[in-house]
Amino acid sequence: MKKQLAFYMVIFIGLITLITVLVMIGEFVFDKNFAVLHPKGMIAIKERDLLLTSTLLMLIIVVPVLVITFYVAWRYRESHPNTKYTPDLKDSVLAEFIWWGVPCVIVAILSVLTWQRTHELDPYKPIVSSQEMTIQVVALQWKWLFIYPEQQIATVNYVQFPEKMAIHFEITADAPMNSFWIPSLSGQIMAMPGMKTNLNLIADEEGEFRGVSANISGKGFAGMSFVTKSSSQEAFDKWVEEKRACSEGLNFDQYKALAMPSENNKVAFYTLSDLDLFDRIIMKYRMP
Repeated sequence: MKKQLAFYMVIFIGLITLITVLVMIGEFVFDKNFAVLHPKGMIAIKERDLLLTSTLLMLIIVVPVLVITFYVAWRYRESHPNTKYTPDLKDSVLAEFIWWGVPCVIVAILSVLTWQRTHELDPYKPIVSSQEMTIQVVALQWKWLFIYPEQQIATVNYVQFPEKMAIHFEITADAPMNSFWIPSLSGQIMAMPGMKTNLNLIADEEGEFRGVSANISGKGFAGMSFVTKSSSQEAFDKWVEEKRACSEGLNFDQYKALAMPSENNKVAFYTLSDLDLFDRIIMKYRMP
């Protein structure tokens, strides 16, 4: 009875694994909203390629193991009429070489590949481009503040930039530690009070993408998302002029009120009165 139960458990686990693999393949092929697998920027594309390459390399081990597991469970089940009992079977040198040698080779390949791509995709590494723009990001409770020092505007839960332009994000937090992430364009990077982290990305096409907080930060975490828009240079310039003309000002005193905890915040726009606002936010944690 116990042997039969073990046999059926092996079959059940194998079927669950097969269904999981098929669902993942279906998501990749058919679900265009799966941002990580359908990237829209150079950095995210390379990260997607690394993810898929690593998965396929590991499947070289996983698939044969599952197949052999099914075969052994079926071939040597208790009820099999022609099962041969060979208690004195010696170890096979060839088998030992295969199931130790092949995984070691794959682990070595994965190690080298991961090391190379980790340095290539360093979020601090600038993107080589003829055009670059800096956007400063502040993680608040529970909203995102974006500061455009060159354009002298600021936004809440909305960030826009031109397509095919290298974007350099300077990121900090004025709340519990958080994580800044635009899945369609890049990986995530931590946002910490009193510190500045960096993230470089580029959008290959126009469109709107979802930005999220990738670090649970309290009861308002679920609503801490923002809109990311990649547009043409002309559309971006027009948008900047419109917001600079009709938005209320934002200085350090007004920022203090904005930084108070609030949930499910709507998009808001400001003209930037204090050009050193980002630095003041960081330095307030460093002063005596």
